[in-house]
Amino acid sequence: MASTHHAPIEEHPDLVELHARHERAAATPRAQMIEALALITGLYLAASPWIAGFNGFTTLAVTNLIAGIAYMLLLGGLGTSYERTHSMAWAAVVIGIWTCVAPWVVAGDVAHTRSIISNLITGVIATLLALAAASAARDRTDNRGTRPGAREHRPMPGDR
Repeated sequence: MASTHHAPIEEHPDLVELHARHERAAATPRAQMIEALALITGLYLAASPWIAGFNGFTTLAVTNLIAGIAYMLLLGGLGTSYERTHSMAWAAVVIGIWTCVAPWVVAGDVAHTRSIISNLITGVIATLLALAAASAARDRTDNRGTRPGAREHRPMPGDR
């Protein structure tokens, strides 16, 4: 019986090319800017109750703290592990939207001018950054160096 040697899946040409493409995407100034702004936004969101002065509203303070930390964790790894974290940008979009509506949704009377303005501005920025991260990921995975809208044709085994 003949034995065939198969290369490990990590050495498959498509996976090697995909990994290289993700590394190039993470090294772009756009991806680095999105990551830096996302970290700052998440940090502000986590600290906003104490910065904007609505830390007395404990439910919203805890909500913002948790949402800010989660946002930083979701978008903070774009530079180092882009291929694993770019899809998490959609979860960060949800956190951004949640931040916008949180003053009216969390328990207690927390919808005051400071909390509303802080959460709306931070939520909109967080949502836009997360959408930019998701868009950058889509652009990098859909566009393989061909003209926009064109699909790369790879011959199948047996094609002539």
